[in-house]
Amino acid sequence: MYLAKVVGNVVSTQKNEKLVGSKLLIIKKIDENENIIGEPVVAIDTVGAGINEIVIVVTGSGARNASESGSDIPADASIVGIVDEVEWNKH
Repeated sequence: MYLAKVVGNVVSTQKNEKLVGSKLLIIKKIDENENIIGEPVVAIDTVGAGINEIVIVVTGSGARNASESGSDIPADASIVGIVDEVEWNKH
């Protein structure tokens, strides 16, 4: 899992049938100072996240099994949580 910021969304009218009804968001990883790092990734939103929110992202088999239906979705990244607060121990 990692923390990321939602930076955009994707609209796709033609997609795999297992993705129908899924919201697709563009995310970027963040560091401990909430600076955006890395390349953009398209992730399935399973929790109703929005632009500029900090989210928890899972990848791999966790991403494929994160949908409410429990079916195996063709995804490399899924948003599974919206972050309210992060506390870092910087020592």
